[in-house]
Amino acid sequence: MLWDKAIYHGATVSATRGELRPLTTWLLSIYVLDLEYDDSEEIRMMAFLQKIAASLKRGRTAELPQDDKEAFYILMPMVIANQHRSVADLLSNSKFCVSFQCGRPQRSLLHVAANCGAYETLCLLLKKKAEVNLQDKSGFTPLHLAAKNGQRKCLNKLLEYECDINIRNNEGLTAVHWLAVNGRTELLQDMLSRIKDVNIEDAQGQTPLHVACQNGHLNTLRCLLDNGANVNKPNNNGWTPLHFACKHGQHEAVDALLKRGAELRPEDGGKTPLAICLEEGYGETCEVLLRQWPRLFDSMLQTACNVTISEDNVLKVLTYLCGRERGMKERVVEGLSERLSITGHHLLSNMSQEEGNTDSLIRVVRILLRAEKIQPTSPKPDVHDLLESHKENTHTQPLSDRLCLQMLWQQLEDILTLMDSELLHEDTTSDQPVKVYVDRNGENSVSEKLLAEKLCEVFSGDASLLACSVSSSTPTPKIEEKDKSGSFSPAVPRVCALIRAFYMCSQSNKNSSEKSSQFFAFFQRHIKTLKLFVERDPQLIFNHFHFLLSCPELMSNFLTIVHRQPFESRRQWFYENLPTPDMLSFASNEENHGLVRVNREQVFSTSCEEVLHQSPDKLKSTLTVQFNGEEGMGQGLVREWFDLLSRELLNPDYALFTMSADGCTFQPNSNSSINPDHLNYFRFTGRLLGLALFHRQLLATYFTRSFYKHILGIPVNYQDVASIDPEYAKNLQWLLDNDISNLGLDLTFSVETDVFGIMQEVELIPGGSKVAVNEVNKKEYVQFVTELRMTRAIKPQIDSFLSGFHDYIPHTLVQLFNEYELELLLSGMPEIDLADWKTNTTYSGYTHDSEIIHWFWDIVDHMKEQQRVQLLQFVTGSSRVPYGGFSQLPSGGSIQLFTISRQPCAATVPYPLPTTSTCINLLRLPEYPTLADLEDRLLTALRCGGQGYGLV
Repeated sequence: MLWDKAIYHGATVSATRGELRPLTTWLLSIYVLDLEYDDSEEIRMMAFLQKIAASLKRGRTAELPQDDKEAFYILMPMVIANQHRSVADLLSNSKFCVSFQCGRPQRSLLHVAANCGAYETLCLLLKKKAEVNLQDKSGFTPLHLAAKNGQRKCLNKLLEYECDINIRNNEGLTAVHWLAVNGRTELLQDMLSRIKDVNIEDAQGQTPLHVACQNGHLNTLRCLLDNGANVNKPNNNGWTPLHFACKHGQHEAVDALLKRGAELRPEDGGKTPLAICLEEGYGETCEVLLRQWPRLFDSMLQTACNVTISEDNVLKVLTYLCGRERGMKERVVEGLSERLSITGHHLLSNMSQEEGNTDSLIRVVRILLRAEKIQPTSPKPDVHDLLESHKENTHTQPLSDRLCLQMLWQQLEDILTLMDSELLHEDTTSDQPVKVYVDRNGENSVSEKLLAEKLCEVFSGDASLLACSVSSSTPTPKIEEKDKSGSFSPAVPRVCALIRAFYMCSQSNKNSSEKSSQFFAFFQRHIKTLKLFVERDPQLIFNHFHFLLSCPELMSNFLTIVHRQPFESRRQWFYENLPTPDMLSFASNEENHGLVRVNREQVFSTSCEEVLHQSPDKLKSTLTVQFNGEEGMGQGLVREWFDLLSRELLNPDYALFTMSADGCTFQPNSNSSINPDHLNYFRFTGRLLGLALFHRQLLATYFTRSFYKHILGIPVNYQDVASIDPEYAKNLQWLLDNDISNLGLDLTFSVETDVFGIMQEVELIPGGSKVAVNEVNKKEYVQFVTELRMTRAIKPQIDSFLSGFHDYIPHTLVQLFNEYELELLLSGMPEIDLADWKTNTTYSGYTHDSEIIHWFWDIVDHMKEQQRVQLLQFVTGSSRVPYGGFSQLPSGGSIQLFTISRQPCAATVPYPLPTTSTCINLLRLPEYPTLADLEDRLLTALRCGGQGYGLV
């Protein structure tokens, strides 16, 4: 070539500006000076000049490079732009392989042309023998790409070259499937003329009809059916085209399939198309199926009771159906009522079976109650429709009055009555669990065995469930512990589930209290048996008796049992029964989200204004905090906000709380009225603590035990006075501990108090100044003065606080805890340094080398952190350690180390529980004979201590 010759003669193709190029000089030497040169050289030179000129005129290269990859990237933009003449020109004198694959997808130029619809270029490549069935990295052939993107001309041209229609890509789809997926009906018709089997399957056994139904392409669907597609052909999992249409809510496709003979057959997993519609919440599709097969209505309701299907989706379907047909709501409610009756009777009539579908029963009730509240609507109703709708709603029968349910409740009543008569004997008290007494040889008495056999008829042969108390003369009885899992027959959870269902139905008609009173009367008639059930299996109350939380009069019968359950179980039950965002009455959308905007410099006042102004429902749904002038948002700022406010509450400028005698807890200030807005601030404080508890946020504030008692509704006692006046509390303790009959104290049921600088006599009871305090009534006197100091003095503050707190946390829920546990919920669990605890403990009657002391610390060492906190609360009255550790434990304004004192055991009570004096951080520990006895008694005391046991 001329270029090579120029290089040979030392020419270069570049020169600095103003210089004579060596190449030009060389050419002049040949043509101007007429130097001798070979003719072949002249020909090559002329060809070179022509290519240079052609490249410059066309604005592109004149020939392809030798490297196929470089050539591909030169040709690809031309193919995309369908510059077929340029492509043809470049390929004419090139050895480039037109089937060369390149790039990340590993596609050829034929792929590119088919994908972009470059028809002329595609024809050129086919003439150049481009491989028509070549697959790219994803398994796509040029035919796949043409079908996928609707390139009709390209598709037909590829078919002329006999491309393989049956090739599947990596997803298992053929080109025909891609046409069906995207609804390319015209292209599909072109291809069907070349296809032998319209039911061509992909890797999952799906035909083009399956995918057309999935996407609702009606014209494509009809085209396939007209060309012989099998309307009932299943895929590898037994799914027919009807299943696919129902799965994606394509009701028009479902209608078209039904008119062509689609069958309602289940897939391999047993799901029918109707069940799939219900599962996905497609009301219109369900309507189409029910219109074709009305007999499926009962089957739909039965499927709706399946616990694996979303209740919300079921309600979407039922709501749609009720709005489409007059009388449908009554039909739905009646059908669900019958389903509830059938499920309930089945549970009660198959007592011997180990498993009962109580979850299904409760689900039916929930759906039934929600269906009853559906308000049927129809588009543009006329006057006749409105009158008929009013007539229908007027004559809708209340749930509690439906005959099928009345029969179910009567059967429940009969079974419970039988249990009452068998279980509750004259010598069995309602407060004690059923126990099995055995004699010294471990054998049950004959009378016990006979009774157990008789009761087995009620409890399906489970003799271990039952027992009775025999005569008190039985020698040395002992309680035989039974495994909880085997102590109850399957009958009991089923009965409790039916009771829960009865309650839920009794509450359905809010305009009638008669039905509720019927349930309450029913519950009270069997209260002893039900308490017996719960005593033996406390999980029953968590699983089935949720309604007790809204019935204080009934809950009072079980509160003691509930309090004996593990703290974590009660905590979980508490949060499960708090109203969550999807339970709230308003729609959960962005407008209803609670956004609190506050000024960091005035965090207390601006927060108070925002929290009191906003609806509690909004702040329950979502709590977001934003500080003015700052961009940050999120849970980190929410935690910071709670932390700032919990400290700001204690600001003396607001005079809301005063520090107690222990120096680290606070209680309402009886003189807070110095601040004119103090009651409004207390209401805000109540809402703040309620919000923190609702959203599980912790506060950096600790209150006195008496304040937590006020929140819980627990009466205060004289020990609580120590938090504000330790010396006065000691005097009250002395009054209780000593006989005052002949001491001449001259006390009456009245006290002198300073009211704005003037001493006034305040009567504790009407006429109290004339009632003397004596040995008989001194306990009443102590309680009355305690209430005066701890309750009456701050009653307006407490009332305002509780009004705000109960906006978020119902009293029925918070009463699940004692004052110590409430502190843990609000302020978290403190960390306890066991080594520091041991170092700063003193002993009275024991030494640090005493065996029982070694046992004690060994037990504490193996305790969980929560149990250590309970022990600390039990002895000191507080769950936290003050700054400085155990060496700084407060007591009456001074420091008092944790003390363990030896307690003598009385002959009448050989193994008493440990007791405490919280005012002096004292644990009285009897000298038990074994480590096991110590551990049992200590843990029992911790469980009972929250209910006031042994606090002296």
